[in-house]
Amino acid sequence: MSFHLLLYVFPFLLLAGFLVYWAGSRHAYDRREPSRPGDPAAFDWHFFVPCRDEEAVIATTVTRLRGDFPGSHVWVIDDASDDLTAPIVTALADQDPRVHLVSRRRPDARIGKGAALNSAYTALDEHLEADTDRSRVIVCVVDADGQLSSDTLTHVSGPDAFGDPDTGGVQIGVRMRNVEDERPLEHGGRAANAYARLLIRMQDAEFAVSNTGMQLLRRRTGSVGLGGNGQFTRLTALDRIAAAERRPWQHDALLEDYELGLHMRLAGYRITHVHDTWVTQEALPYTRRFLTQRTRWAQGNIQCVRYATRIIGSRHYKARGVVESLYTFFQPIAHLATLLLTLIMLVALVTGGGAAEVVLAAWPLALALAVVSVVPFLLWGPVYRREFAPDRSRLKGLLWGFALWLYAYHLFIVSTRGFVRLVRGRTGWAKTRRNAETAGVGPVATES
Repeated sequence: MSFHLLLYVFPFLLLAGFLVYWAGSRHAYDRREPSRPGDPAAFDWHFFVPCRDEEAVIATTVTRLRGDFPGSHVWVIDDASDDLTAPIVTALADQDPRVHLVSRRRPDARIGKGAALNSAYTALDEHLEADTDRSRVIVCVVDADGQLSSDTLTHVSGPDAFGDPDTGGVQIGVRMRNVEDERPLEHGGRAANAYARLLIRMQDAEFAVSNTGMQLLRRRTGSVGLGGNGQFTRLTALDRIAAAERRPWQHDALLEDYELGLHMRLAGYRITHVHDTWVTQEALPYTRRFLTQRTRWAQGNIQCVRYATRIIGSRHYKARGVVESLYTFFQPIAHLATLLLTLIMLVALVTGGGAAEVVLAAWPLALALAVVSVVPFLLWGPVYRREFAPDRSRLKGLLWGFALWLYAYHLFIVSTRGFVRLVRGRTGWAKTRRNAETAGVGPVATES
């Protein structure tokens, strides 16, 4: 394909794919129905809380889980923390037999969240009686700062979720707990805090409406993705994956949650999304921490391309599920290709010649594409305002939609960083700091 033709065709293909995906997500969001409740007493609940240097939040999280869900067990995985995480959990476990500490030590520790979760899976397996009905045992992964809605277990127990014996996994919604914080940066000035509030708001809008619509679309295509927070799995599904893959979670995966969902569907289990309940976490008000987190996600997404042939050949994936999964896999690569094409166009403008004439002639097309691309984000803004911030003005909703469009450009940055890390062989797990940790002390994240 010539450069001239590529210049015209490629942007249209990307935009067409994006618009079709957005339209499907928006339609699924608008047509969503309430989930039917179930009986949490029909299941045994075990919460896995992976931790690395989480002394700032772990006591609150464990206490809340045990208080809100008194029949559950809480398994805290200390991944060789350098702070007081282990002593804090030990003290809690001494007072409550349903709190368990799973300790990991170097050199086996700090090699990824998946490896930490696998150690909790082994500990749970050793804890359960031999005659336990493992199909009734449900494992939930919660971030160290995660807080589940009090009605969560009722929703995920229903006939649309684990009440269906074919369901192996359930992902609930995610919301940002600090979205109304007026001063997210305690020592920052007015401008810095205004930017931090907007960054937090965009993360909340992203998960509340955009990602929810995407997951509801995936529920129709049979390709729901599991997340790292608020992820529920049936123990028998984990057992089947462990039998085939040697472990439930892949220890070398940067998206161990999403990969778990892939393995679960390849094993024949159903995964669904429940939007009526959610887990809250703290949004990141720091750009560097935010980009570190999203770079890990983008790099993990690129790694998932290796599953393409297995998904295409699987009898458990319908055609629409294959298409949706491939679209998800190749998003970071599409971002990289867009950046490369942009660079070529800039070089053509600088060097002049026939290519420059083509680029200059294409400016109306570029303008039209830009206008069309912003519309879907503008339309999410009022939806988010109406459902999650009704006290704000309609103008504010439109402004949030415009900000969502600008916010989406971070994907080009993190896709590039993720690809560079992959090429350089840097596949270590990057742990993002909590907001309660002092910003000026130590590295923002540990990357290898």
